[in-house]
Parts: sequence; C-alpha cells; structure tokens
Amino acid sequence: MIRTLLVTLSLAVTGGGGYIVGSGKLPFDTAVVASWLADATNTALKPAGTGPVVYYRHPDGKPDYSAVPKETSDGRDFTPVRRSDDVSFDGLGTTKDKAVAEVATPSGRKVLYYRNPMGLPDSSPVPKKDSMGMDYIAVFEGEADDSGAIKVSPGKLQRMGVRSVQASLSPIVRRLRVPGTVTLDERRVRMVAMRTDAFIETVSDVTTGDRVREGQPLFQFFSKDIAAAAAELVTHQESSAKGGALKLRNFGLSEDAVEGIRRSRKVPDRLDFDAPVSGVVLERIAMPGMMAETGQTLFRIADTSRIWVVAEVPESQLGAVADGAKASVTVRSLPGRTFAGTVAVIYPEIRTETRTAKVRVELDNEDGALRANMFADVAIDGGKDQAVVAVPDTAVVDTGERQVVFVDLGDGRFEPRAVKVGLRGRNEVEITEGIKPGDRVVVSGNFLLDAESNLTSALNAMTSDEGKP
Repeated sequence: MIRTLLVTLSLAVTGGGGYIVGSGKLPFDTAVVASWLADATNTALKPAGTGPVVYYRHPDGKPDYSAVPKETSDGRDFTPVRRSDDVSFDGLGTTKDKAVAEVATPSGRKVLYYRNPMGLPDSSPVPKKDSMGMDYIAVFEGEADDSGAIKVSPGKLQRMGVRSVQASLSPIVRRLRVPGTVTLDERRVRMVAMRTDAFIETVSDVTTGDRVREGQPLFQFFSKDIAAAAAELVTHQESSAKGGALKLRNFGLSEDAVEGIRRSRKVPDRLDFDAPVSGVVLERIAMPGMMAETGQTLFRIADTSRIWVVAEVPESQLGAVADGAKASVTVRSLPGRTFAGTVAVIYPEIRTETRTAKVRVELDNEDGALRANMFADVAIDGGKDQAVVAVPDTAVVDTGERQVVFVDLGDGRFEPRAVKVGLRGRNEVEITEGIKPGDRVVVSGNFLLDAESNLTSALNAMTSDEGKP
C-alpha cells in the first residue's frame, strides 16, 4: 500500500511540477525533484537494518571505513552499517558457507583486519573487495604482533625464492690484500766508527753496495791512545797488563786482536778494523789518509738476512689484523716467488692523508733477493681464531642506518631482527648481537621479505590509529 501511494505521489508531483516549471512560475528543475523523490522512495522502501553495528562508513559513500564511531572533516557522523546491511553472515550453516568461514578463520584464530590484496595502504575491519573485485586478505591474530613477524604463503615463498640456513659458531677468516714497501730491519743496521781519534792508513777495496762478511778487514788505522794501551798490555806487570787489555776492548778492538797483541808482545804500528756483521755496505765514508775523529761514522752496513715489509692497511680493515698473523709477500720483479712472514707490529698511528695504518711484516731474506724500497703485494690472513656466531653475508640487509637479519620461524613465518655486525670475512659476517647459534636465517629473497615486513608494519600502524576514538 505504501509503495503504491509513494509511486502515485511521485508521478503526480513530477507531472505537476513539470507543468509549473514549463509555464515559468517556479525556479527549480523537475530533475532535482525527481532525484529527491527517488531517494525518499528508496529510503522508505528499504527495510531498517538489523543486528549489531559491524562498522561505520563515510556518509558520501567514499572508500573510508572505521571500526568505531567517527566524524568527517566537516563534522558529519559516519553512517553505521549493521549486520544485515553488509555481508550476510546468517547463512553460514550451509556446506559452502561453512567452508568459506573455515578459510576465513582457520584453527579458530581471530581476524584482526583485512588488508588490500595489491599491497596498497588500505585495510578494512570487515571482508571487502577492491575496485577489481579481488577479496581483501585476512590478517589473523599473531601475524601482526609487536615483533613484526610476517607470514608468507608457501606459493609466494617459492616465487620469492626464499632460502634459509642455520647460524653457526665458526672462526671468521679474511685475507686482506694491501700494498707494501720493502725496508731494512733497522735493528740490523750497524755504524762503523772509531772510539778514539785515529789516522786512516789504508781502506779495503769495499764500496757502497758491496757485500762484506763478518770479520772481513775494512781499513787499517793508527791511534796513539790504542798504542799506549797496547804497550801497557805487553809489559810484565800483571795488574797493568789487565788494565791495558780492558782499554783495548773499550777502544773497540776485538777479542782476537787483543789476544794477538798479548801473544806477540809487540805494539803494532797499525791495526785492522774488521766488519762487525755480514751484510751490504750502505755507505762508505772512510778514505785513505783521513783523520777520523772520535765517533765519526766511517762505514754503514746492513744485515739483510732478515728484512721488513711495511704494508698500508686501510683504517676500516684494521680490526681484522692482529699481531702474529700470517702474511705472504710477492714482488713484481720476482714472478713466481712468494715470501712467507708474520705481522710483527701494527703502528699506533693513522696517516691523515690516506687514512691507513702501517703494519710491519718480518720475513727471512737469506739469499738477499728482496731489496730495500721494492714495491710489494702483501696478503695478510686476518680474522679471529676463536669461534663466533657467523652467518652468510647475504643474510644481512643493510638499510644504511641499521642491519637486519630475517629469522625463519617455520610454517612460513619470518621475524626481522636488528643485529650488530662484527668482523666481515670472505663470504660470512660475525653477528655480535641479535642472533644465536641454531637460528635459521634467510640468505635468499630477504629483500622481498623486507618489503613485505615494511608493508605489514605500515598496515599495523594504520589499524592501531584507526582503532583510536
């Protein structure tokens, strides 16, 4: 009866209004009136909603929803949508609807909200479809907790190529390759000088760059102080003889030279000065006929049987170098040869120009193949001998501000954990905090998981804001 009355009234008003407007007596359009009557008719004909309010929607029909009462920016109330006004939940007793309900809430878990199937920042407290007709994806309780754990379906995992391995305890080994320079062992460089004034009679045929052996004569000299001590030695007074021998030793004469004077009981007019070590003559200053003053350098000799290589290690890699670490040295002028050595000293200074530190490697050089100032390539075995928590380097997602590792919790669930990274090896990295031995970490597809985790976090934040009054 009400339907017939409304239809008749609408026809009458429309016809009469059209006549009046056509005659020019009223300033409104029949279309406005018809639209108003249609809305009034639909409102009147539509039965009142029943059941509890399941959510609230924007009064203008915009895709904006809320789980609690809410107002628009211009102060209008959102329209309540009751149970009967939206998706019908009354027919879940059928076999088909029961299967749908079980999919929606597997194992009786509570649905927190529904998220956009295309990953857009949009969620709904009730089942919903997007503009293309795709169902929103349910997010269940436990899948969006504070830890940020995410759940990925098996099919999606396969498409993403996710693979995980177990974190283990193992030493981190890293080989650093740095440039170096061959230098002399400063402890093996000897200065030849007189301990008293002396006249150089003759000098052996020894020049700079020549090799000499220990005990080989370098030059002959005469010194009045040494002659006086030798004369004291050859006297018959025992106490005086002991004093003369001591003076000769203090003047730098060898034990063999002192014993020779004692046995011959003659004061020599000239004495030989022998090389104190075997090595290479770096500098010759002694000249025949010169007067050498006390302390004046006459020869400089370097023992090259053991030599140094000073390597330049970048500041960022210095933590991987330790005293006693093994090192190998190669030089371009000796292809095919490798010299083994050890790290002896890490210099306590960083060069401001290059941000590098000097690391000294000591190695044998019995044949003298390595020469001072050669350029060398140095490989140092760095790392830690003790076992540490190590994961493949591909497991760490570096955002620039922090490092994250995804832990495989099983059943398609993954948890992002902030970690602290220690020493980096060849293909692995030390984890000092955040991961323990036995944890399964994702080594492939973790960047896609990172994107999924960021999306889930954004949806969680949006949902929590939506729940605020």
